[in-house]
Amino acid sequence: MPLFDYAPAPESRSIVSLAPSYGLFIDGEFTEAKGTFKTINPADEEVLAEVALAAPEDVDRAVAAARRAFESWSALPGSERAKYLFRIARILQERAREFAVLESLDNGKPIKESRDVDLPLVAAHFFYYAGWADKLKYAGLGPDPRPLGVAGQVIPWNFPLLMLAWKIAPALATGNTVVLKPAETTPLSALFFADVCRQADLPPGVVNIVTGAGDTGRYLVEHPDVNKVAFTGSTEVGRQIARSVAGTGKKLTLELGGKAANIVFDDAPIDQAVEGIVNGIFFNQGHVCCAGSRLLVQESIASPLLEALKRRMSTLRVGDPLDKNTDIGAINSKAQLDRITELAGVGSDEGAERWSPPCELPDRGFWFAPTIFTGVTQAHRIAREEIFGPVLSVLTFRTPAEAVEKANNTPYGLSAGIWSDKGSRILAVADQLRAGVVWANTFNKFDPTSPFGGYKESGYGREGGRHGLEAYLA
Repeated sequence: MPLFDYAPAPESRSIVSLAPSYGLFIDGEFTEAKGTFKTINPADEEVLAEVALAAPEDVDRAVAAARRAFESWSALPGSERAKYLFRIARILQERAREFAVLESLDNGKPIKESRDVDLPLVAAHFFYYAGWADKLKYAGLGPDPRPLGVAGQVIPWNFPLLMLAWKIAPALATGNTVVLKPAETTPLSALFFADVCRQADLPPGVVNIVTGAGDTGRYLVEHPDVNKVAFTGSTEVGRQIARSVAGTGKKLTLELGGKAANIVFDDAPIDQAVEGIVNGIFFNQGHVCCAGSRLLVQESIASPLLEALKRRMSTLRVGDPLDKNTDIGAINSKAQLDRITELAGVGSDEGAERWSPPCELPDRGFWFAPTIFTGVTQAHRIAREEIFGPVLSVLTFRTPAEAVEKANNTPYGLSAGIWSDKGSRILAVADQLRAGVVWANTFNKFDPTSPFGGYKESGYGREGGRHGLEAYLA
């Protein structure tokens, strides 16, 4: 039967009022910097705004403001800090549509994801940690848990506002102050969040936001007056940070790359598994650390599952991120598109069979069609390296033991998925997987009450849940 044609259903941009330029947010005020850079809409390469490029002296000012604010902020009763967090959560809910549109403009992700996934989770994290602020002595982290001081936080471009919430909410709840550096390709939601802080009457200096590139983040991480470093990003940068922090006494959490295995057994409901596979690798254009980028399917059902997967992929709509019908938006940057293109080319050169559904990509912007590779072995680069794009490598297995061996044959250990009708099999296999999060008959499900983090080259420490408090307490 022919597929339905969907009429365009674009979300209006009018709810977002973009200024021509944005400064640094230090000590409760926006201030200028000597340098600037431009942030663009990856869907059409339109310049959205000019943003301040923080120099070392700007980071010094931000850290000094956070240090001054720490004395009074940490002295507040937890119930008082909670009021600010609750207020921030409510304001984010009230401005959710504005932030969703902004996130899709600056990041390229489909509006239905930023609207229905990111923003609800952002508010939920602030609500959740507001509830912990006056209960820290009951968290099982000692009778008198104390804040560390100034937290330097560096976040990535794939979930700009959600990663901000993951880091700022527990830091403030535990009495720390923050200097945050957003990714250079997606700084706008963090700068709009600064306005939320002012709207919530958060005391000056408790949250400071410095924008810039890698050098800005490096100076923040290495700053001698920063007590805690939290980083989400690539494993390569994570290694550099770990080396720079070693021996300084700073507390460190790293949430790095992944190459998750999505394991489908022969008794799994195929249609349900296909939806989980699609969600696991094509959600947010595959720009997800825990993306299910390796599909391990039991040999006996490989053929019917792949047929069903290709049929489902043929219905995915690639295009305008602000169109509510869009399933796959724009790749975040030219640099990321080049990496995805290069590794996909390597997959073909190494002999894997490449397939993408017919889809018309826009003329402007950064786009990549959803792609699967079959005939993949564990020796292929596309099965070993994190592509961070809408590219799925398909491998097969015969026995549960082989599935576990292949799933664990990776330097990463962030997440995994298991699809089976047998609960006993799910529990037995999950117990053998070296992954921080294992989903059963689902994928990419998050909750602020649940800890998230990895093993091996996927980093260490946990964010979210009660465990997320520990990283910010002495």
